[in-house]
Amino acid sequence: MSDVLPLSGVRVLDLSTLLPGPLATLLLAESGADVVKIERPGHGDEMRTYRPTLGEASANYAVLNRGKRAYAADLKTPAERDRVLTLAAEADVVVEQFRPGVVDRLGLGYEQVRTVNPGVIYCSITGYGQHGPHANRAAHDLNYLAETGLLGVVVDGAGKPPLPPTVLADIAAGTYPAVMNIVLALRQRDMTGEGCHLDIAMTRNLQLLAYGYFSTHQGGGGWPLPGGELLTGGSPRYQVYATSDGRHVAVAALEEKFWARLAQLLELPERYLDERGQESTVTAVIADLIGARTAEHWRKVFDGEDVCSVVVATFEEAVAAGLVDPDSGDRLVGEGFDVGTLPSTVDPALRRPPGRLGYPSLDPLPDRSVWLGR
Repeated sequence: MSDVLPLSGVRVLDLSTLLPGPLATLLLAESGADVVKIERPGHGDEMRTYRPTLGEASANYAVLNRGKRAYAADLKTPAERDRVLTLAAEADVVVEQFRPGVVDRLGLGYEQVRTVNPGVIYCSITGYGQHGPHANRAAHDLNYLAETGLLGVVVDGAGKPPLPPTVLADIAAGTYPAVMNIVLALRQRDMTGEGCHLDIAMTRNLQLLAYGYFSTHQGGGGWPLPGGELLTGGSPRYQVYATSDGRHVAVAALEEKFWARLAQLLELPERYLDERGQESTVTAVIADLIGARTAEHWRKVFDGEDVCSVVVATFEEAVAAGLVDPDSGDRLVGEGFDVGTLPSTVDPALRRPPGRLGYPSLDPLPDRSVWLGR
């Protein structure tokens, strides 16, 4: 196995903050890229102030920005802006996360950078894209999910959508599309010599997560009924059921073989085996059966059985079962994957802590020599 990381020699200038951009550049760094992060003087990335801390900065910041070098620059000051533009002239990739038009006004937009670096891969991550009536609106992850229809497809008994378990739009529709398109653009530049501007719009990319709803609509099936579709609460085969001790069981016995075996283990009356047309009744019957016993009882019943049904675990239980690595912040990609190019050991440079809070608040801004020798 080669000890050369896939993106070794790729230079990334990171102008982003908080989550989507920094996570994207972290994944690039873990694949071998040299990432230089520019932050505002005084406080730096707002995520530095989050709690709890891990070293000098917040734990969130430390995980997302380790292995990078952080420098302070007031982009509204022409001299410092020009030094950042000099860095951009030497970069293979620039990542920014400002509202549309802001970097242009600062003098660091795509057209300005392309003038000094025609082959640059310039990646802009926003909620609504660079153009259109919503482009300059302020919003966060929950807003993107709400406005694209995804948040409302699952509802509780009162018809209220639950809060999602993580920031789905930021990561699945921001970070991952950014990384994938950056890598594809680098490959295209290898073939054509041309750079490009990547417009990563999180609301637009959420359509990938909703592919089934759109394909169903295109096939004449209409739009999803909140809480009423196969995977959103409309089927007893795909539900979360409460146990007698306040825990829950996640049932995903979609295929007939899994459903049939689950019915045997639950001792479900035969008249309910074909749930079509009586979904709500069968759901209620199963809720009573599972609700009569504890989570531990069902854990033992399902152990070793192919029924796609499990007890909803706490993080502590997931760690104890070996399904979650509590130290995964030490490396987010590559570990355990045998793809031929990623080494099985962590590059020591990636264990480097995030940029320190130095003078005046971050490490002093470098000149272009920061890239030399790579």
